[in-house]
Amino acid sequence: MPSIIFFDIDGTLITEDDRMLIPDSTREAIAETRRRGNYTFINTGRTAFNISKEVLALGFDGMLCGCGTYIEIAGSVELYHTQEQSLCRKIARILRECRCTPVYERREGYFFDDLAEYDPELDWFREHFVKPGIPMDRQVDDPDFGYDKFVFWANEHTDMARIRREIGEYYDIIDRGNRFFENVPRGYSKATAIGYVLKKLAIPLENAYAIGDSMNDLPMLQAVPNSIAMGGAEHIYPYVSYITTPIEEDGIANALRHFGLI
Repeated sequence: MPSIIFFDIDGTLITEDDRMLIPDSTREAIAETRRRGNYTFINTGRTAFNISKEVLALGFDGMLCGCGTYIEIAGSVELYHTQEQSLCRKIARILRECRCTPVYERREGYFFDDLAEYDPELDWFREHFVKPGIPMDRQVDDPDFGYDKFVFWANEHTDMARIRREIGEYYDIIDRGNRFFENVPRGYSKATAIGYVLKKLAIPLENAYAIGDSMNDLPMLQAVPNSIAMGGAEHIYPYVSYITTPIEEDGIANALRHFGLI
């Protein structure tokens, strides 16, 4: 019976800095575990269009994107959940009034809001996080505005109480630290996506592994018995069964080797 490994991207497969480095040991470890017949899946908060060719080239049997709102297995889209436009416009209005800086994510692109509060982090996001060639001029007021999930940066003026009260009715609000919040439709998560894949591929839970580094990885880490935190991600250490070395100290390879997957 093969095993299946679910990988976060940022801070797990690639360094979470301007370099976005993928260590050679990560490439070799993923190739080796696949040679042994194991499945490898991306499980990320990124929506499908924003996964780089460098990450895809590592070799995966599927992608779980947008925190469980999109599931692709062997190139076939198995599930896609997006939001009704009326709700999208309601949320965009609330976020403007609450004075935060949102980015709205859909499987084929981003929407921005130039009328919302400005935050310098948005410039870094546009320059380093978004793949080259991706349009960044789509706006909330466009006729086709809509999203699958969204993120925002808060500031000292942001009305977080109202956000938690009115937006928390529809979304799980994940505090990623450094004033950054990820918002996922209720009923969807990295864990629900794992459950779908395990059932589809008939893989027992005990053969499932998940590797991550941030708070939005908690659902998937808590969904499997073999959960792995990247070295340096101290905030999730209490929730995992194994702590590997940092990403640039062969973290992925050491984790797969520890569990006998390579």
